[in-house]
Amino acid sequence: MTVSANPLLDFSGLPRFDTVEPAHVEPAIRQLLAESRALIERLTAPNADTATPSWDNFAAPLTDGMERLSRAWGIVGHLHSVLDIPPWREAYNAMLPEVSRFYAELGQNLALFARYKALRASPEYATLSAARQRILDNEIRDFRLSGAELPEAQKPRFQAIQEELAALGAKFAENLLDATNAFAEYVSDPAELAGLPADAIEAAREAAEKDGKPGWKFTLHMPSYLPVLQYADSRRLRETLYRVSATRASEFGPEALDNAPLIRQILALRHEEAGLLGYASFAEVSLVPKMAESVAQVRAFLDDLAHKAKPFAEQDIAALRAYARETLKLETLEPWDVAYVSEKLLQARYAFSEQEVKQYFTEPKVLAGLFRAIEALYGVRVEPDHAPVWHEDVRFFRISTPDGALIGQFYLDLYARETKRGGAWMDEALTRRRVFQDGATGVQTPVAYLNCNFP
Repeated sequence: MTVSANPLLDFSGLPRFDTVEPAHVEPAIRQLLAESRALIERLTAPNADTATPSWDNFAAPLTDGMERLSRAWGIVGHLHSVLDIPPWREAYNAMLPEVSRFYAELGQNLALFARYKALRASPEYATLSAARQRILDNEIRDFRLSGAELPEAQKPRFQAIQEELAALGAKFAENLLDATNAFAEYVSDPAELAGLPADAIEAAREAAEKDGKPGWKFTLHMPSYLPVLQYADSRRLRETLYRVSATRASEFGPEALDNAPLIRQILALRHEEAGLLGYASFAEVSLVPKMAESVAQVRAFLDDLAHKAKPFAEQDIAALRAYARETLKLETLEPWDVAYVSEKLLQARYAFSEQEVKQYFTEPKVLAGLFRAIEALYGVRVEPDHAPVWHEDVRFFRISTPDGALIGQFYLDLYARETKRGGAWMDEALTRRRVFQDGATGVQTPVAYLNCNFP
């Protein structure tokens, strides 16, 4: 398939979200896997120039060549998170084992590992920039964490663990999204809407109308769920949504969506992986690339934090219980009451209501204020830009210097959707790095995905 026919193979600019389709995934990823394997074979050949590795003949071409696969698979993974419809889910899961296997094999490639160690030990290392030295150090660290130094007899098992963990992680997220979408509470009695903000009621009415049903529809998606927990006077409605949300994708729902077996498998595999690498626990493995020095140090920090925070938390919960009992006539404070009672107490004690305050923090005002703060802090400009997007609500922005030089760009996907996983996260579409083309050196400016789940 040619570049023009497969947008996943077009690296000339920004991702072509307006034309990429699930059918493009398999042929593009297979081609890029083959190209990556050929590149590795060329760079590790015994008679190659890289037998004496340098940054220019080994590290740079490997980084440049591997970015193509990373970019294409990154687009697929992103769409799996923000547009989780059956065709995209199937396309992603069909290639996930092969991509996982490739990266597992890459991390155990002794020839590559030897080249990196040789470059780290060479006189050139001292002449490299601090950034390039850090890149080499991290590559060697990651090879070790990928099992490169394991006995040959243990490497197949280590690779199998990586593949299985990737599949289990994807399945866990899919189960959670499916369980979230599977629930809906339809309300027909207007009395159950008491206390809810007008915008939440209108959104619930529109959701029910979209399903062809009368009344109001409430779901576990945060724009629907949070207003109910915080404002609904109906304790029944609060309890219903809380209980279902707290038990999503568990043994209390459909067996096919139960994540408990997956959690057990993930924990067991992580423990086995840690043992193979010579660590006592997966926590120790997790800390290797992080600032904390040991599990004991992290535990001591958390214990100290809990010790200092607990008295204040106990004061807060006592105040809530007293207010609930004396003012709201709730003899017990249940988990589905906490946000509701907190809101009532704030209004009574401090004349503060998030519902009243939020009218001053509409999305346009918040974004404008955020961008003004960024511009003032960093001396840059944040302006709307144009790019193909995966949904009509997604916006695109550029960050530039005052004289117009491009620094970076980002996609902003603010709203919750049934096909989008929950939470808020950032990921990269393009990384910032130096590129060499036609004998000239340039800089590839970074592009990021910013994802939220607001109403």
